[in-house]
Amino acid sequence: MRVYLGMDDTDNLEADHGTGKTARWFEGRLPEACRLEGVLRQQLLIHERIPYTSHNSAACLVIHAPGPGWVQRLVPRAVEHLRAHALPGSDPGLCVVCEDDPALDRLRAFGRTCTSRVVTRDEAVEAAAGAHLSGHGGTCDGIIGAAAAVGLTATGWCGRFIEFGGLRDFPDRVAVSDLERAGMVVVAADRDARVPAPGDRVHTRGWLRPRLWGGRAVVLVTPAGEGAWESVGRKRGRRGHGAVRAASGSGASA
Repeated sequence: MRVYLGMDDTDNLEADHGTGKTARWFEGRLPEACRLEGVLRQQLLIHERIPYTSHNSAACLVIHAPGPGWVQRLVPRAVEHLRAHALPGSDPGLCVVCEDDPALDRLRAFGRTCTSRVVTRDEAVEAAAGAHLSGHGGTCDGIIGAAAAVGLTATGWCGRFIEFGGLRDFPDRVAVSDLERAGMVVVAADRDARVPAPGDRVHTRGWLRPRLWGGRAVVLVTPAGEGAWESVGRKRGRRGHGAVRAASGSGASA
């Protein structure tokens, strides 16, 4: 059974790591019976009323667990993890939901709403009713992003993987067949929609980040010569939004 575990707002402007890395670190705290399927970064609305540290993104882990009862075992571990890694001045939130939870339909709709308008903590609580949603410091605004990350991930069509199948261990140039063996699907984004051959090489430029499309990890590529492709997207630097974050109170999307 899949369990979606969302985290948000764990860092501050001076942090050397963001919520995505904090989420990835949680793999080390998983019970032996559980397995990490992947970690996704979800982009939320950028708005002057919303406090955020760099790009207003939240993270969601997709975890394979033996059954729904394991949610109750994962929650205290996740809370302890946030207490250990959330930084001063942050407003961390946590949302944990199994794939058959009735709250997921509301969370999917809530996640989409968080990409288009400013929402409140009360709306997050209403969307997650019956599922686990908790704040762990500061204003607890992070519950908004945590709930949204779960909802967007559960749609199967939103976000990019920041961990999946050892994606950080691949070389800059990798065979299509190697990516497919790791569970990724390589899809051409050119006008002719050609099919990359197993022996073709993909130049990732050191930044392999599949998208979540149709419940699969999809590597988008563009042509780069005979039997060669380049992955779409590249790493960008962190940018701060300190004035809004410092001045903001509650009631904004995280």
